Formats: sequence, structure tokens, C-alpha cells
Amino acid sequence: MANIENRKFIALDISGKNYLSWVLDVKLHLSAKKLRHTIEEENAATNEERATALIFLRHHIDDGLKYEYLTVENPLELWQNLNDRFEHLKAVVLPKAMNDWAQLRFQDFKTVSEYNSTLFKIVS
Repeated sequence: MANIENRKFIALDISGKNYLSWVLDVKLHLSAKKLRHTIEEENAATNEERATALIFLRHHIDDGLKYEYLTVENPLELWQNLNDRFEHLKAVVLPKAMNDWAQLRFQDFKTVSEYNSTLFKIVS
């Protein structure tokens, strides 16, 4: 059990609430491992690279999603399936963030720390 690799970042929640940050984390980690091409169209990845990328992706998604996509054996296919399922969140999150940004006023907060916290939540 000591050989089990710890997660590098928070796994994708089954609700997709952390999808946008998860995508960025996955792309960065796959780039660092020189496996980013495995989730791009018409790639020439070897079977070993695909398997490594698929293991990485499956390790960083919720158990419910793992069972739902149990038969997927290609990291590109898993990536596209998750993208199709959660990409619409950009259309939901961005307008809310823009509205929150427009309504943000320094005088509504008791401390600078509270203002900064809210500001960083909107930005993220």
C-alpha cells in the first residue's frame, strides 16, 4: 500500500463544481509529465503513454465518475466525455463572476482581509 501515489490535486467532483480548476491542474501536470498530447486530437501517443495518462486521469476523478466511465480505455475519449459533461459550467460561472465583480464594493466589508478574500473568490 505504500506504493500508492498520492493525488497531486483535488479530484474532479461528481457535480463538476471544481471542473474549471481541475482542467487547468490536469493540463499542467500532464505537460510536466510530457503526456499532454495524449488528450489532444489526432495524437500519436504510444500505448504506454495512453495508459499512463489514463491512470493519472482516473486517479484524479471522483469514484462515481470512475464507475460511470469504467469502460473508457483512451485518455482522449475520457477527456472529451468529461468536457462534454462539464464544459457548460463556463457559461454559468462566468456571468455570475462578472455580476459579482460589478457589485463588489470596498465599503461593504469590515476589513481589508474580507474584501481580499471575496475578491480572490471572484477572480478564481
